[in-house]
Amino acid sequence: MVIEEEVYVPIYSHIYVENEQRTVDLAATFSFRNVDPDHSIIIKSVRYYSTDGTLLKEYLKTPVLLKPLATADFVITREDSSGGSGANFIIDWVAKTNVLEPLAESVMVATGSPQSMAFTSRGIVIKKGGTTAK
Repeated sequence: MVIEEEVYVPIYSHIYVENEQRTVDLAATFSFRNVDPDHSIIIKSVRYYSTDGTLLKEYLKTPVLLKPLATADFVITREDSSGGSGANFIIDWVAKTNVLEPLAESVMVATGSPQSMAFTSRGIVIKKGGTTAK
């Protein structure tokens, strides 16, 4: 049995504070975790999109094997605000056997004085086996 999914993960390269004129730039890490202790999964593609849906970067040239309990991280630096407040990652993965659902999560961080902030966002499945999830 082959399992295949496409997952949407929100990323915020900046957020608005006080009003639409003032923003805080954020560093963001997209963390994709194989939570299955027994089976590997294959990451087929990882794509980073901007707020307006423009493809900004393809992270993989070839598929990557993610061993049991392994994690793959993809980082957007604080200096890279090209994604905007509505940026996202789309990841496609496949497994050759029934596996536990991987965890797709993003962590956004801003440090500095006088305040620091950090928050997370979780991914949602948008396609299963080539079919749009409803």
